Amino acid sequence: MHRNPLGRTNVEVTSLGFGAAPIGNLYREIDDETADAAVRAAWDGGVRYFDTAPHYGLGLSERRLGAALAGKPRAEYTISTKVGRLLVPNPAPTGSDLDSGGFAVPDDLTRVLDYTRDGVLRSLEASLQRLRTDRIDIVYVHDPDNHLDQAVAETIPALIELRDQGVIGAIGAGMNYVEPLLRIVTETDVDAVMLAGRWTLADRSGAPLLAACAERGVSVVAAAPFNSGLLANPNPADGAYFNYGPASPDVLGHARALAAVCDRHGVELPHAAMRFPGLHPAVASVVAGMRNSSQVEGNVRWATRALTEELWEDLASLDAERPTSLREA
Repeated sequence: MHRNPLGRTNVEVTSLGFGAAPIGNLYREIDDETADAAVRAAWDGGVRYFDTAPHYGLGLSERRLGAALAGKPRAEYTISTKVGRLLVPNPAPTGSDLDSGGFAVPDDLTRVLDYTRDGVLRSLEASLQRLRTDRIDIVYVHDPDNHLDQAVAETIPALIELRDQGVIGAIGAGMNYVEPLLRIVTETDVDAVMLAGRWTLADRSGAPLLAACAERGVSVVAAAPFNSGLLANPNPADGAYFNYGPASPDVLGHARALAAVCDRHGVELPHAAMRFPGLHPAVASVVAGMRNSSQVEGNVRWATRALTEELWEDLASLDAERPTSLREA
C-alpha cells in the first residue's frame, strides 16, 4: 500500500483510506465485533489512513475506531476527523437517529452546527477522548455549505493556529460540492480537501478543483469512489443509488456503458472505480466507506491491483456520452 504526503506537510496517507461512517451504523446497525473486524482487516491489508467524524453515528464511529486501533503503534497510522458539528444532549429524543441523521443509533445526543473557534476546540477535545488518542493528524471542516464565509474567516484560521502550534498535523475541508472547495483552496492555507463523489469514474465534475489543487500543492482525498453504490457492483442494477438518491436513467445508462467496457477487458466495474481517482496526480488517497471485513478485503484487492492503459483509454472514449452536468471541465 503506497503512502503519499498530504500537501506540504509531514503527514502521510495510504493510497486507500478506511472510511469509518459505516461502522457508525450508517443506514443500518452492525455490532461491535463486525466493526472491529473491519478495522483489523484494513490494518492487515496495509491501510494506515482512517477517516471519521463526530457526525458518524453521533460519536459511535470515533469510539469504535479508537477501540479498534488501541494498542497499534501510533506513529504507524493517520487519523482524520472533522469539526463543525458539536454533539450535545438531545432535549427531545425519538429513540433513533435514523430519520434525522441517517445512523441507526439512539438519538440521546444531537448535532449542533458550530464553526466558531470555540466550537473547533470543543469538538477536537471530545474527538480525542472518543478516539483514545493524544493527537489527531488531519482535521477537516465538515460540510460548511451554508457557513462558508465563517469557515473561511474563523474556522480555518483556528485550525491553522493549531497546525502551526503542532497540535494537529494537517488541515482541510470536506464537502460534496466543488465551488465552495475551490474558494477554500484559493483563499485559505489548507493542506488538503476531501471531495466526496465528484471525482469518480461516473462524475468528473471535480476536475477544476483538482487542477487548482495541483497548482497550489494542495492534496485531494477522493471520497466515495462508488458514488453511493452506483459503481459498487459489476452490473449496475435498476434502482441503484447515485449521490444519495436513485440514479437517473442517463446516469444509470452511462454506468452500464462503463461496466460493459470493463467487462470487455475482463475487469469488474468497482475495480476500475476504485483505481480511477488515484490516477490524478493531485489525489493522495481514495477513501471508501467500509462496513465489514469482506468489503475491506475487496477494496484492498482492487486498490492494489493496477489496470491497463488500454482500459483507461476505452473508458475515456465514453466521456462524450456522459450527461453534460458530469462532463470533465
